[in-house]
Amino acid sequence: MWRQALGRLPALAVRGRPLGPGGGRAYAPPAERKRFYQNVSISQGEGGFEINLDHRKLKTPQAKLFTVPSEALAIAVATEWDSQKDTIKFYTMHLTTLCNTALDNPTQRNKVQLIRAAVKFLETDTLCYRVEEPAALAELQKKEWDPIVAWAEKRYNVTIGSSTSIMGPNIPASTRDTFISHLASYNMWALQGIEYVITQLKSLILSMGLIDRHITVEKAVLLSRLEEEYQIQRWGNVEWAHDYDLCELRARAAAGTLFVHLCSESSTVKHKLLQD
Repeated sequence: MWRQALGRLPALAVRGRPLGPGGGRAYAPPAERKRFYQNVSISQGEGGFEINLDHRKLKTPQAKLFTVPSEALAIAVATEWDSQKDTIKFYTMHLTTLCNTALDNPTQRNKVQLIRAAVKFLETDTLCYRVEEPAALAELQKKEWDPIVAWAEKRYNVTIGSSTSIMGPNIPASTRDTFISHLASYNMWALQGIEYVITQLKSLILSMGLIDRHITVEKAVLLSRLEEEYQIQRWGNVEWAHDYDLCELRARAAAGTLFVHLCSESSTVKHKLLQD
């Protein structure tokens, strides 16, 4: 259906196929397409803020009107479209993809299911799994990860801990309940963004530290790749591949975090940043 919608002028959708981690599925953008519009603008409709490509309304892969809850998010998405050159590189448009996922909800999950999926990551959180050997890596994990775990335990008044067992740490039920309660304070759109960040960093702890502005994107990505970075420093790497992966992960983590904050943004930006 979305392929047919893309071919119609009114349905200017970002195509995608269901794909995602943890049993969930989200839109994966196509590769590229020739730019077919000149101007990008935003307008306010009954359901929120809309994106206009010339005089056509942007639509989702399921041909729904692309409408976002805040003007700040609309401007950010419009900027993604406006920054495309002769070719539209959909894989660089993380905010647009996240909006499509929130609007179409291809996995048909409700708020409770989204929250439980996010909290389930605690069972396999990167920061909770430690090595015993080599000793240098074990010490590096302790030095870099322990402060973030300690911050999360104090911030949310929970017990998390870590383990060198393949079974991982035993996360108390009270800790899960606390995170479930905390995540329930976010709306559905923000929860989509939170889960997206978690799947990128493979860590609920790092994701909450990033969203709470306790750590930067660069720091969160570095900590999520700690073992890989250790191995690279020891054995070397294919430079271009490493740099590309690092930049991509930073871009996705940053976009997801920005998405969460903009989905919670209720104020209206008085002066449009994009003009015809």
